[in-house]
Amino acid sequence: MTVLDLGRATAGTDSGTGTEGTEFRLLGPVEIRDGRTGEDIVPPGSKQRALLSAFVIHAGQLLSVDRLTEELWGDRPPSNAANALQAHVARLRRLLPAPDGGHEWISTLPAGYLLTLGPATTDVQRFHRLSAKGRAALASDPGYAAELLRRALSLWRGPALQDSGKGPICTTEADRLEENRLTTLETLYEASLRCAQHGEITGELEKLTADHPLRERFYDLLMLALYRGGRQAEALGVYERARRRLMDALGIEPGPALRGRMEAILNHAPGLSAPPPPHSHAPARTVALAEALDLGGEIARLRRRIDELGLEQEALVRRFDAMVARLPGTT
Repeated sequence: MTVLDLGRATAGTDSGTGTEGTEFRLLGPVEIRDGRTGEDIVPPGSKQRALLSAFVIHAGQLLSVDRLTEELWGDRPPSNAANALQAHVARLRRLLPAPDGGHEWISTLPAGYLLTLGPATTDVQRFHRLSAKGRAALASDPGYAAELLRRALSLWRGPALQDSGKGPICTTEADRLEENRLTTLETLYEASLRCAQHGEITGELEKLTADHPLRERFYDLLMLALYRGGRQAEALGVYERARRRLMDALGIEPGPALRGRMEAILNHAPGLSAPPPPHSHAPARTVALAEALDLGGEIARLRRRIDELGLEQEALVRRFDAMVARLPGTT
């Protein structure tokens, strides 16, 4: 499986009970993973998805009635927009997992509404955390960085905020997340080149240059991968293809980074040579260990829940014994 085909993550999903394990997911179709049942809750209708997305994007921030009305109906709101919005919020409240410990998901305030995540998480948070760790590890341990970046990209299940309408909040956030995804892909392929895996990624980079014809960094990485594979003429052909696409679409020449790469390839610059395989400072690390520091809080929550279940079990046993003792014929 290539990094372009990565789908739903199969490991490392936060777990727990009640709101402790609840996760709001925006990296693909909008859904909620219920921490109590393990089921995925999909809001019905684009307006419900847009409303939930807006709340999650601005979790902990007040969203005014006017702003939410614009998000759901644009410049053509219904005559009773405030009541219609209130009805949508009420339906969304019923859809959310039952909160524990007095936690309330959505608060109604005089000026609007506010979503409080509490102990719940989002897949966007996990994506940003793993991406940041991957970038930080790139220089010292590119192999480990690549593992982290692949894990981050595996959280994507489709276009961000898919089928959530085209309101300004969702549109702006979807564009921002897509840019972050592409930047993470660029860093992943840079890590792969630092691991001397140029022969393994040329096909994926070819597809990326076709899918994102105005993104110069993908051309740059593809040229370097081809050159390191002994395909200098093809690398130079990639530059010409990029130049034509940029001129046709934007009327501009490639930027200095891409021109510099082309000149370095023409001159067989020593810096283009593939590096030796890097020595990992932690060869036994796995993707699961990548989040070891983040597991401490989850372990503590699970330990508390285990203690609670133990107390509940003891109470049930006492109640059972008391009921048995009341049966006729028992002593």
